[in-house]
Amino acid sequence: MSSIASQIPQLEGWLGQNLGSIGWDLAVRILGSLAILVFGIWAARWAARSLRRALDKVNAQPIVASFATNLAKAVFIILVLIAAVANLGIPLTPILAVLGAAGLAVGLALQSTLSHLASGVLLAILRPFNVGDFIEINGFTGTVEAMHIFQTRLVTPDNRVIIMPNSILTNSPLVNYTQKGIRRVDLVFGVSYGDDLARVKALLEGILAADPRVLKDPAPAVGVLTLADSSINFAVRPWTSVNDYWPLTFDLNQRIKERFDAEGITIPFPQRVVHTVAQAAD
Repeated sequence: MSSIASQIPQLEGWLGQNLGSIGWDLAVRILGSLAILVFGIWAARWAARSLRRALDKVNAQPIVASFATNLAKAVFIILVLIAAVANLGIPLTPILAVLGAAGLAVGLALQSTLSHLASGVLLAILRPFNVGDFIEINGFTGTVEAMHIFQTRLVTPDNRVIIMPNSILTNSPLVNYTQKGIRRVDLVFGVSYGDDLARVKALLEGILAADPRVLKDPAPAVGVLTLADSSINFAVRPWTSVNDYWPLTFDLNQRIKERFDAEGITIPFPQRVVHTVAQAAD
């Protein structure tokens, strides 16, 4: 701060010397600076539009294209302003020192915001998910509706909107259910200890084979999962496309229950056997 204060008298001295005797030379410089500003701003807009078209041609992410275009435009305009000020003959050293200190203060004040911005750029480059993907993050699940430079908007299955800061998305474990295109349905069905296990397995495999939404590759898996207290639990693991995951889940639950009833296969209720011991009379 002391170096900035030492530059202020130099700037005041220049202003006092030149503003006190405005002449043709200064008028010409002012007109030249105005011309630099007008042409420079026009050139900055043209360069930004050209950069955006070039990024769109290579199918760059919209968030990356927007950020790169705005950043290039801002840098171009700053250079134009510096050139206009330099053309007036104003000493740049004290101005740049003041701007540097102000920029540092603003950067510290907006540290959290800048973190979100940097995270937005990382998300656009690394692309852990795209718009339309179904993801889970920090206990929230939803479909990505929009990606912005500071935040991402999710829509939950019950149509709630979640605004998620981008820094959370880059610093937390994230599950993308859509990226691979297929998902495994995990179901468990319990049958009685008195039922024929081979017959139950064949019946479950037949139900899966008859559904066109169940993929052949990877092949579905059916097998005894656990010998529980009241039932023998079968694991049913078919693979399907992400769009068919929930419809297939609902249909299989209903169809298997109805088929078990038709075939006389029992889904037992939890039960406990209690043995009583009679004590001999004294």
